[in-house]
Amino acid sequence: MPDDWKPHGYPQLSPYLVTRGAPEVIAFLEAAFDAKVLRRYDRPDGTIMHVELRIGDSVVMLGEGTDKWPPIEGQVHLYVPDVDEAYRRGLAAGGVSITPPAEREDDPDRRGGLRDPSGNSWWIATQVRPG
Repeated sequence: MPDDWKPHGYPQLSPYLVTRGAPEVIAFLEAAFDAKVLRRYDRPDGTIMHVELRIGDSVVMLGEGTDKWPPIEGQVHLYVPDVDEAYRRGLAAGGVSITPPAEREDDPDRRGGLRDPSGNSWWIATQVRPG
């Protein structure tokens, strides 16, 4: 089946975050997770109406909140090649620790969590043993 009904290389499902301080969130995602901006549309006042960023094989979309669409803190789970390195980079990029990366006996992943400058939670993990 052709997939010309969606942009080439995009997943069928993408999280959408309505943020405060969209430029700071973008900078955080670029520094912490090597995000790359794919598309960006600004409002006449210069705020970010909509931006699409590639992180690995996924796309996350976000926009600056408005009175009509106020910011809402979201939660996203992201697998990364090295959870400890991504956590360090996230902190260096202005993220706030929720929980440092750790392993649990019944979980095949090493997991941690960060909040971005808008308050969104980014749960990051690396699988360390088969699950």
